[in-house]
Amino acid sequence: MNATGVLLLCRAECEAVAAPAYVLRERVVLAPAGPGWTVLVPEGGPWRDGVESVERVASGWASALAVGASRPVLALWWDLVHAGFTLASGFRRPVGYTWLADGTPAGEDEALLTFAERLGLDPVLDVQALQTLTRDVREADAHTRLVGLTAVLSRLGLALPDGVHPGRPGAGLPGAVEAVPGARHVAGHGWRDAVRGELAAVEGGRRLAGAQLAVGLPLLVWALLPGRVRPGWAVAGAVLAVQGALGLVGRSAAPPRPDRAGTRSRRAGGFARDPHRA
Repeated sequence: MNATGVLLLCRAECEAVAAPAYVLRERVVLAPAGPGWTVLVPEGGPWRDGVESVERVASGWASALAVGASRPVLALWWDLVHAGFTLASGFRRPVGYTWLADGTPAGEDEALLTFAERLGLDPVLDVQALQTLTRDVREADAHTRLVGLTAVLSRLGLALPDGVHPGRPGAGLPGAVEAVPGARHVAGHGWRDAVRGELAAVEGGRRLAGAQLAVGLPLLVWALLPGRVRPGWAVAGAVLAVQGALGLVGRSAAPPRPDRAGTRSRRAGGFARDPHRA
């Protein structure tokens, strides 16, 4: 296997993914990857400090983006020891599969069935193709298995750009994605940038507040799921939800602004001299 890397594949157009991508708290480059698909490459590497594994980081990114974008997100990840994928879809429990670097399967077959069902793959032909990825074939390493997975998804329209593929060293992925027509950067570093992203994505205070609430509540619920509480994400979700709610309430309660021309007219009339008075 090549050096460590992550690819995020969201089943949505770039326009629908750009604003939610701020919640990843990383500088991200994204580009079209076929009709209805977007590929995202976070330029950071939180696993480099050794505190968290690339698998856990990739799964967290996929889950956060799936909640924010309300669309399925597939994370492909790899390092020197193993490789695999995680599929996140809304508030459902993420499903994933892992192979050792030499291609030895190390996951459960049931995960691939759930994977196919959630993405709407053909329950016969596509599932058979997926099952070949779980067979112990020495010639197929983990890199080859991930490439085979993307080949199956091509039946749903996925088309990875040239030079963007699982197993490529992570340092070269951002540049490869940048070269794709329609690529863009999202420079997110936390919930403050998430607010700015929503501000740029929608027009008007009420729509902004609604968008903040729509992103914040699902993010908060996801961060507080039993068994794996994520304090940082919970704070981000709570801040977005509170700001959105206050924005909606404040604008609903605000009195209408008086007509300036009418006000000046009334003021002028109030001080006009009555010609019938002495």
